[in-house]
Amino acid sequence: MSNDSTMKVMRKSGILLHPTSFPNKYGIGDLGPSSYIFIDFLDKSGQKLWQVLPLGPTGYGDSPYQAFSSFAGQPLIISPEKLIDEGLLFEDDFANMPEWDPLTIAYGPAINYKFSILRKAFSRFQTLEYGPLKAAFEKFCEKEASWLLDYALFMAIKDAHGGVIWTSWDREIAFPTQAVKQKWLDQLKDHVMFYEFIQFLFYSQWNALKDYAHTKGIQVVGDIPIFVAFDSADVWAHKDLFYLDEDGLPTIVAGVPPDYFSETGQLWGNPLYDWTIHKKTDYTWWIDRISHCLKLVDVLRIDHFRGFEAYWAVPY
Repeated sequence: MSNDSTMKVMRKSGILLHPTSFPNKYGIGDLGPSSYIFIDFLDKSGQKLWQVLPLGPTGYGDSPYQAFSSFAGQPLIISPEKLIDEGLLFEDDFANMPEWDPLTIAYGPAINYKFSILRKAFSRFQTLEYGPLKAAFEKFCEKEASWLLDYALFMAIKDAHGGVIWTSWDREIAFPTQAVKQKWLDQLKDHVMFYEFIQFLFYSQWNALKDYAHTKGIQVVGDIPIFVAFDSADVWAHKDLFYLDEDGLPTIVAGVPPDYFSETGQLWGNPLYDWTIHKKTDYTWWIDRISHCLKLVDVLRIDHFRGFEAYWAVPY
């Protein structure tokens, strides 16, 4: 092989820092001014990579590796300051903001406060006359329809049931027909739109930050877990893709063989994919998932790839 045809690989360095770690006054790091300062810091330091953890909406336990969706973004890192800039929030909306510990995140209070702020932004959005912002929202909903409506409906129904796992819902909605889905969409119309709206905000802010990173020559390294959370829109809306019984419970769950991290292997407990069904659908769900993630980031880490090569199926 000649020197001209030899692939040249440049070494790159960077920093792993999840957006929740950025300093601010809102209880949890977000995609506001601190994130842009961080990108500037990477640039001035000669770094070329910024690595983040999975960016999905975290479930109970607040782990980025257990999200309510493989496609949705984390609403907790939406920047209130950016919403002020857009006229969706005003300084008066923060008059009764708690004082937060600058070094740690109190997830319970932070979640409650952040969602109260996001609901204020949504209420203000609903009062706006039709213009560029509402047009952009409509375009976003159309573009992301393949996953967005199922996710927003899942979250709205979950809220209506006090946050309990979907297998605890009435069977009619745990295993809904299209007619039942439509009935709940009609009943929870505003609530569903709220969850669509905050996804619109997340993606708008994330894409703006990623574009800014690119102007500085910084690539974003993303991260996704191989398996999804059982209590997720993924499983609720696509039960056929997983090993579940007639009540929706897993028949087998995920584990991984011994590796560098564990001499005895690990029991993860996630529902296992029914690969025979995935094969029949030409792996459409997986292709959509990876393609979607690669719109968010430049390089994608799969946690962890060993699980593709070999995994355990553990009776539930």
